[in-house]
Amino acid sequence: MSVQQSFLRDAMRKLNLTREAFAGRIGVTRRALDSWLLPIESQEFRSMPEIVERFTSEILQSSALEVNTQSVHHVISPAPISFEGRPQLISVEQFSRESAEALFRLADIMQPIARRQKISRVLEGAVLGNLFFEASTRTRVSFGAAFCRLGGAICDTTGFTFSSMAKGESIYDTSRVISGYVDAMVVRHPEQGSVAEFARATNIPVVNGGDGAGEHPSQALLDLYTIQREFSRLNRVVDGMHIVFVGDLKYGRTVHSLVKLLALYRGIKFTLIAPPSLDLPSHILEQISKNGNVVEHTSSLTSGLIGADVVYATRVQKERFSDESFEGYTPEFQINKALVDASCRPDTLVMHPLPRDSRAGANDLSTDLNHDSRLAIFRQTDNGIPIRMAIFASLLGVDNQVAHSMRDAAWLPPRYIGPDDAIFHGID
Repeated sequence: MSVQQSFLRDAMRKLNLTREAFAGRIGVTRRALDSWLLPIESQEFRSMPEIVERFTSEILQSSALEVNTQSVHHVISPAPISFEGRPQLISVEQFSRESAEALFRLADIMQPIARRQKISRVLEGAVLGNLFFEASTRTRVSFGAAFCRLGGAICDTTGFTFSSMAKGESIYDTSRVISGYVDAMVVRHPEQGSVAEFARATNIPVVNGGDGAGEHPSQALLDLYTIQREFSRLNRVVDGMHIVFVGDLKYGRTVHSLVKLLALYRGIKFTLIAPPSLDLPSHILEQISKNGNVVEHTSSLTSGLIGADVVYATRVQKERFSDESFEGYTPEFQINKALVDASCRPDTLVMHPLPRDSRAGANDLSTDLNHDSRLAIFRQTDNGIPIRMAIFASLLGVDNQVAHSMRDAAWLPPRYIGPDDAIFHGID
């Protein structure tokens, strides 16, 4: 992403305006604004006139919002991510709306690196410990790739069987020992609250990669970042949106984190669709019923999806169940193309934290939506890299160095990462 794009996106976030409204506010046509927001490699990309930059900066300044009006090359650092006084990320409850959006500004700066167009080595010499005591593909590889793209190296461990914790070692001992080997840790553990224990045993940065049925903060951040980016092209803002959550809301830690983040916004309508045994925990329901937000429950997918801006599907977290039953989660809970066509608008976003169960008969997000432009799951996963890069840069204190450290990539990346991505090219 160019500095120009970052500046304009940041201005729209700060003013909380859609593209249409922002274009009107700065006195340009929507077509001109769209051309300034395109990727540099797009044939329709245009440079923003300096007078527009100055005028936009004046608007931001008059709105009593922090901005450097001298140069768009200035990077405003996000507030330090802190857990109990240490640079650690354990819960989305560490964020305010402003600090989350500041992190998104840093993620915007990371986009050219995430898209393999630029290289940065601000973390050269640093080592990440990826401690995954529970199965993971996306989260583990994504965190590792993000650290590597900033020049760092990784040490991986996966599963209890291959760890000393299988021999009875405590979380405290494991954390203290590993922190002597690495400069940051990402920890996934099946017990809720366990990652906070890891964090309290060390002063190095620790990131929660998922703690049982607790939270998954980096997933929620990339989900909200994705919603904002998608809404930008759809001429919407997060305030006042309607989001539908479908599936395992009791044990789905991605849902727990995302609804808490969204509750920082105003006028959100949450529609929760799950059988009674998989309802969202009551203490989280209390947290999200503020800022004029509305929460409704329904067991009907057909009626619940009507009017949705975003449909967020999840799989049943079978690994979280002991003697409980999840009766009532029937094939009617599957999100498929026929249902989306019947109940959703042409511009509704369909999201999923993945993995999804793609086997025949699974009550999950159907693969028949794979070629539907409303399906945003792969754009979600792609956004995980710049978000996690931003998290590492912030925690390790190199956030102000990234923009000035970039150089062109020497290899030739594919124009589109996936074979179906071309439809979205040029609509950033």
